[in-house]
Amino acid sequence: MSMSGTKKSGINWIALAPWIYTIGLFVVWELAVRLFAIRPTILPAPSAIVGALYQYWPAIQRHSIQTLFTTTLGFGLAVVGGLALGLLIGWSRMIYAGLYPLMVGFNAIPKVAVVPILVIWFGIGTIPAVLTAFLIAFFPIVVNVATGLATIEPETEDVLRALGARKMDIMLKVGIPRSMPYFFGSLKVAITLAFVGSVISETIAANSGLGYMMAAAQSQFNVPLVFAGLIMLAIEGIVMYAVMAWVETRMTGWAHRSQLANA
Repeated sequence: MSMSGTKKSGINWIALAPWIYTIGLFVVWELAVRLFAIRPTILPAPSAIVGALYQYWPAIQRHSIQTLFTTTLGFGLAVVGGLALGLLIGWSRMIYAGLYPLMVGFNAIPKVAVVPILVIWFGIGTIPAVLTAFLIAFFPIVVNVATGLATIEPETEDVLRALGARKMDIMLKVGIPRSMPYFFGSLKVAITLAFVGSVISETIAANSGLGYMMAAAQSQFNVPLVFAGLIMLAIEGIVMYAVMAWVETRMTGWAHRSQLANA
């Protein structure tokens, strides 16, 4: 009945829900700041953040483009490298058993601790930000691709080998198609982590980007500008996540349809 009521009213409340909740959050935020007289240096009101966006828009736009560039480039490198290494690790159970613990150990290292080393190697600027985004987005892609390959049932491999299939045939016809839903699913996680990596590096060792801008604004106690940078990061992250979700749906729709059919 609820679905028919929604159709009859002509309003898609599910599609509108994100906008309603977001607007409601900012309204409550604005009222709380005004009601409790919270200082702008502690928590600026959304109206003050909008004012900062308007006042500093040329600088915000420039730094936003820089962060989007470094994040996209680092993410692209992570996609290529993660897919290649994931296929290598998933190729053999021996390689999987040998390299997977090393990958886990490397991923356990906080990436903020790697930034000073990257600065020593490449200096302050874009390259450390790109590499930090790459390093932090790399692991989820590798793990998901390798998992997709490693979860091929031994019985399936035995049947295919009995039919004369070689290892390469099994990988091309079964393993890689099976790992694609894992791979495209991991892109949504990887792109958000890539933004984290870029901002971490920009905050520590860069002269441009939203991380650099927010660090400079924080040193000047310009908290509305700091929150304006956070808002821009959220917008870029949401847009890129939506793009990756669209890509996942387009590329792996067959997998979701088969799962629904088997349910």
